[in-house]
Amino acid sequence: QLPAGLYKKVLVILHDSILPYMNEPTLMIDFLTLAYGIGGAISLLALNGLFVLIHQHNLEYPDFYKKLYSLLDPSVYHVKYRARFFHLLDLFLSSSHLPAYLVAAFIKRLSRLALTAPPDALLMVIPFICNLFRRHPSCKVLVHRPNGPEDISEDPYIMEEEEPSKSRALESSLWEIRTLQSHYHPEVAKAAAVLNQSLSEMEDDISGLLELSAYELFDKEVKKKATDVPLEFEQVRGLFGKKNDVFAEHFSLD
Repeated sequence: QLPAGLYKKVLVILHDSILPYMNEPTLMIDFLTLAYGIGGAISLLALNGLFVLIHQHNLEYPDFYKKLYSLLDPSVYHVKYRARFFHLLDLFLSSSHLPAYLVAAFIKRLSRLALTAPPDALLMVIPFICNLFRRHPSCKVLVHRPNGPEDISEDPYIMEEEEPSKSRALESSLWEIRTLQSHYHPEVAKAAAVLNQSLSEMEDDISGLLELSAYELFDKEVKKKATDVPLEFEQVRGLFGKKNDVFAEHFSLD
């Protein structure tokens, strides 16, 4: 049993400062799988080490994607390790052999959680979702569903379901992204509107968006050059701006 703070310090450096120098990295399987099951930030940090073992040492983890799916909660857009998590999530969902129901469940859950996410996270996750559609064209039914539910309450997707195969994501539609097209931040609304058009075959490079912060977003907006905005106004007709006042009878502005 390790304190949470020590767990985090070990897991942050485990994948590049410990595992490469071990004669038998597979000895860390139990430690990493237990850490992965703890939840929260510790599970996010354990992903790095697990990825090394799965990718380089043929570790089989039957419930890996189920656990990964359960890590998607509202805090995932706010945690300190957000960039690292989405970088690994992108790697884990890069295989074209993943079943459509699994990818659709991730797309739908990310979209639902995006409704309460900050703008800097939205500008990263929307291109992320678009990339998933490019890799898995069978999931585009979520966007192009003409006979979808008319009322949001009729959405067949089960958010509380822990098993992706039982979430009924493929039967749903992405009304969440349609909602984000009316977002108060113009860049977010513009990014969400991309799904209204046919996506290009080339994937978006999200590496530069993973580290995007609210400060950088605000700084970018502040530095934009102001443009003259035409406004509607009522032309002045009298001395004090009123159409029919006593001064308008005796004074003229010409």
